[in-house]
Amino acid sequence: MDGGQASISTEILGRYAADAAREIAGVREVPKRRGVKVAGSDGNVRVELHLVVDWGASIPQLGRSVQQRVREYLLRMADVEPASVEVVVDEIGRRV
Repeated sequence: MDGGQASISTEILGRYAADAAREIAGVREVPKRRGVKVAGSDGNVRVELHLVVDWGASIPQLGRSVQQRVREYLLRMADVEPASVEVVVDEIGRRV
């Protein structure tokens, strides 16, 4: 075998990031359109997640939890440690 390396597409990394974010309580959804952006250059991967969160969720706490979970998930599933994970709350779900 040669010493080649495998690479994972930004699309797959984006799916992993969205799956990880959905695991956090208070995340209602990751919009399909523009929900996740993954950019990478020189080995640095940057992730931007746009979320819809539940009414009454603590946005700072939720954001930190999403950042941590996405980092852990990408490291475990793809051996990628993102340089940054940005969380953008686009919408707060309506009170039920």
